[in-house]
Amino acid sequence: MKKKHTKILLVDDEPDILEIVGYNLSEEGYQIFTAANGKEAVAKAKKEIPDLIIMDVMMPEMDGMEACENIRKIPELSNVLITFLTARSEDYSQVAGFDAGADDYITKPIKPKLLVSKVKALLRRLKEKEQNSETLNVGGIEINREEYKIVKDNVEIALPRKEFELFYLLASKPGKVFKRDEILDKVWGNEVVVGGRTIDVHIRKLREKIGEDFFKTIKGVGYKFEV
Repeated sequence: MKKKHTKILLVDDEPDILEIVGYNLSEEGYQIFTAANGKEAVAKAKKEIPDLIIMDVMMPEMDGMEACENIRKIPELSNVLITFLTARSEDYSQVAGFDAGADDYITKPIKPKLLVSKVKALLRRLKEKEQNSETLNVGGIEINREEYKIVKDNVEIALPRKEFELFYLLASKPGKVFKRDEILDKVWGNEVVVGGRTIDVHIRKLREKIGEDFFKTIKGVGYKFEV
């Protein structure tokens, strides 16, 4: 994925944020598009089909959570990366963001160089997934990495992107015990900082959606939790 072909949509109701973030990313060679609220973001995303959307949460007309949910319902945007850039850092806010379909959560304020590093890490993972698409069949569950689809007992289970990536990682090596740092590196990227409870929250949600039987089947998964 060449930088000059990589499209990034910035969404924020603060012009200064759009200007500063947009400038630093455009200096890296990315194509930058902007929107001032969630409603405008959905329309701009449908028009431009970006590779990455960096979006504020608290905005007029339509907030970031609702915009993210709407974008995830658009088939041609199913693979776009979405990360929230917001001053809200509470755990419940981050969980709500992931539930809405976000891939990452970046807390303001953030230094431009660190933001650029996070963007590179996100896009690098996207490139790796595009090059290594495949389907797994584990414990009676079909996991299609290319389409981000899971089918269990002929029923498709919808997962937010980060939950899917974590689930795919655990299922890809049954019996292996993954360490916390390894999970963070492979799912979130070693340049992306996430809260200490992030893995626990995602594991809990996977257990609720997939079922305990599956986790017993692949046994050794999980860095420090019982199955």
